[in-house]
Amino acid sequence: MAGIKSLAKETAVYGLSSIVGRFLNWCLVPLYVYLFPTEEYGIVSYLYSFTAVMLVILNYGMETGFFRFANKEPDPDKVYATSLTSVGTTSLLFIILLTLFLSPVSELILLPHHSLYVWLLGVTVAVDAFSNIPFAYLRYRKKALRFAGIKLLNIALNIALNLFFLLCCPALMKHFPGLVSWFYEPAGGESFGIGWIFVANLISSLIVMACLLPEIRKNRFGIEGRLLRKMLAYSWPLLILGVAGIMSQNMGQMLIPYIFKGSEEAARSMVGIYGANIKIAIVMVMFTQAFRYAYEPFIFAQAKNDGESRRLAYCDAMKFFLIFGLFIFLGVMFFLPILKHFISPSYWPGLRVVPVMMLAELCFGIFFNLSMWYKLTDRTQWGMYLSLLCFVLMLGLNLLLVPAIGIPNGYMGAAWAALISYFTVMTVSYFLGRKYYPLPYQLGRMGLYILFAGALYYAGMYIDTLFPVWLLYAVRVIFLCIYIGTVIIAERIPLPGIRRAKRQ
Repeated sequence: MAGIKSLAKETAVYGLSSIVGRFLNWCLVPLYVYLFPTEEYGIVSYLYSFTAVMLVILNYGMETGFFRFANKEPDPDKVYATSLTSVGTTSLLFIILLTLFLSPVSELILLPHHSLYVWLLGVTVAVDAFSNIPFAYLRYRKKALRFAGIKLLNIALNIALNLFFLLCCPALMKHFPGLVSWFYEPAGGESFGIGWIFVANLISSLIVMACLLPEIRKNRFGIEGRLLRKMLAYSWPLLILGVAGIMSQNMGQMLIPYIFKGSEEAARSMVGIYGANIKIAIVMVMFTQAFRYAYEPFIFAQAKNDGESRRLAYCDAMKFFLIFGLFIFLGVMFFLPILKHFISPSYWPGLRVVPVMMLAELCFGIFFNLSMWYKLTDRTQWGMYLSLLCFVLMLGLNLLLVPAIGIPNGYMGAAWAALISYFTVMTVSYFLGRKYYPLPYQLGRMGLYILFAGALYYAGMYIDTLFPVWLLYAVRVIFLCIYIGTVIIAERIPLPGIRRAKRQ
């Protein structure tokens, strides 16, 4: 249980940067959707879906490979230096190639008139890919507070720069133009529009990389050929896994403009509506991300232990992940009528994707939890196979469901495709894990938690029209307290006050 407490503590610290940071970034969505029409915000969502894929490609599994070999090799610093040099070299090469072939790349992704946006985000993703290795080193050294501090700085800078470029600069140009006109007008001024979002992102990423200089300069740059070959052999299936996985996550936003190629404006509008509404479901993504930051170092550290304790620790991690994931689902769905005001009313028709995407992300989080069996047994090729299965399912279902539903609600096909695909690979991964690394998961108890949460959800939705608003939310809060109380009793979780009373 000590390992689980450590995991929970580190998840909480990493969650500070992930959950709080993404929440603050989430607060930028109202700014974007009120400043820009749906089709223009659709370009932002569309481009970020491509940069998410490129970030995975430019890391090519070296982050997980670093954790594996830092715990396996006698000299962890040599593993770090090799990882850092390798990713740094490929990131620099990517920037050079993107600059040389910017026009054909922009045409390929259907944005021939927005090449500058493509370049700005391309450089940003290369900087972020390089910075991920020092961040991984901080996680390995368990410097969670420094990790969280720099991540939060990144978010704060990004938000501040967005507010400065999108709100302050137009106001200053009217009243004190001399303060900002020297850089604002040459860049296009207010007409540069969403471009300022990408500028803010790049500046904040560069400053964060500067903050990581102590970790970057800690070891001399250099590559040990033998070690790099071993790391690449371990990590390349994770690259396929990651690319297929992230493309699956962003499949709807990436495909909609291609599916409705003759109706570009309507397609971008759908991407904008879909992208804005899944920002509400991103609470589940934030929790999964925070858990992931702590879980990868946790499973490799636990692998050093002998006996049954490590297997029980893995099972407890799965159970508590599900428990908290269900709580987040209930919380978001119970208060969705309040949360929806973070986006413009013109985006509200897309709210129907929220419960579907919440469940999809929960299934994806469980799938990630199950992924430890192939990472610990060095069967990372299975991760590749599962991700490819997910990719094929996601692609096929999107091509089937999105055009079948059509304009303007085609994004619902993307949401259902995500849920079906993630549930399928989660199930397949579980049965494969039983063969190669069987664990005594408490399936009966976890199933009861799912049924209990489902009953509370339907009860919370049923009373929607029975009570006045203030009483409705009071009852839903009571439902959440009932869920928490049931978990505390069932899991025999000691409360601090009760523990102190027993000591007296």
